[in-house]
Amino acid sequence: MIAVTYNQSSCKGGQEGLSMINADFVELKLQCSRERGPIGVFDSGYGGLTILRQIRRLMPQYDYLYLGDNARTPYGTRSFDLVYEFTLQAVRYLFEQGCHLVILACNTASAKALRSIQQRDLPLLDPQRRVLGVIRPTVEVVGNISRTRHVGIMATPGTIRSHTYELEIAKLCPDIQVTGEACPMWVPLVENDEYDSPGADYFVSKRIESLLSRDPLIDSVILGCTHYPLLLGKIRQYMPADVHIIEQGSYVAESLKDYLCRHPEMDERITMGGSARFLTTEQAETFQSKATVFMGQSLEAQRVQL
Repeated sequence: MIAVTYNQSSCKGGQEGLSMINADFVELKLQCSRERGPIGVFDSGYGGLTILRQIRRLMPQYDYLYLGDNARTPYGTRSFDLVYEFTLQAVRYLFEQGCHLVILACNTASAKALRSIQQRDLPLLDPQRRVLGVIRPTVEVVGNISRTRHVGIMATPGTIRSHTYELEIAKLCPDIQVTGEACPMWVPLVENDEYDSPGADYFVSKRIESLLSRDPLIDSVILGCTHYPLLLGKIRQYMPADVHIIEQGSYVAESLKDYLCRHPEMDERITMGGSARFLTTEQAETFQSKATVFMGQSLEAQRVQL
């Protein structure tokens, strides 16, 4: 056994050294928090690109950093704890890359992880930074759209099980009745480039028929997954013409623009070079080939580890 002894003077020196290291770390953290950075956009897969596309269309002047955890997608069938763990890893990573504002462009992450990160982790990580989701901006428009006060939600099993949409809608519009429909095959159809194939008709029509049979009074349906805009052609084919389909992208973009107008202190922390960078936990070549469909343009990506 090796014995280690300390004398009082050396112990003081160690404490002083540790204090200096801690002080340097705090100063470095404060310096990094003052530096401007891009808006971070996170999704478990590719669907968040549909959100980023709408945000950039409305606010092209900002810099954006997109992170897709494609190696661990989908999140929709994973537990609350695992989604929270993965999402927190992504948020931390984007903070380390200089992002002061991160958008969870993923309904499952917004439903299962957002509140915990906002309330429990942000005060410890950096109280000046912000993490926002995509559910609240979508919910805020429902009251002005639905006339029958019967609304449907089509989303992943994880989002439906969380009941987040029902809870958020109840806060703003308690008179609205919400019916959720889990669509477990819709994301795989999109991820595997089958969203426009004849095989997609069966799964799309089946879920729409199921939703409307449970509540025939539904006049508005929220597409509660960022992948679903690619299925919009099929959805419109089988959805009754008098049912309003609510896509998230434009509403999230408008909400973000309003947020930055109301929070100039955050706006000042964002760089404005009109650029977009793309990171993925998947092979970069795989991400690039699939992401083109969601963004409507070719792009280059870099593989990272969380």
